[in-house]
Amino acid sequence: MAYEVNGKTIEIDKNGYLLNVDDWNEEVAKVIAAQEGIEELTQRHWDVINYLRDEYLNNAGKQPNMRNIVKVMQNTWDDKQVNAKSLYELFPKSPDKEGSKVAGLPESRRKGGY
Repeated sequence: MAYEVNGKTIEIDKNGYLLNVDDWNEEVAKVIAAQEGIEELTQRHWDVINYLRDEYLNNAGKQPNMRNIVKVMQNTWDDKQVNAKSLYELFPKSPDKEGSKVAGLPESRRKGGY
């Protein structure tokens, strides 16, 4: 399985996650998002995507759970009304998992909890 982006083949696993995080760029994100049914990536999408990538790439492979994403986005957007529902409006299948997929990160192996 693979995504085709600007004439380049991007290899993915059986669930649609990139096999190589270095294959990711904004064009790849747009293709993955479209595949997931997300028609347009807004600034709020990019804020979540960039946060997830930063945590994974610069924090020893950390993949934040929903609770952490909500807290960070409340501060990023200076909006204390941000909650899980707000994030599900951006990534309907699961903000942490679908967001990570669009961000070009591996599938989370986290097992719930905090």
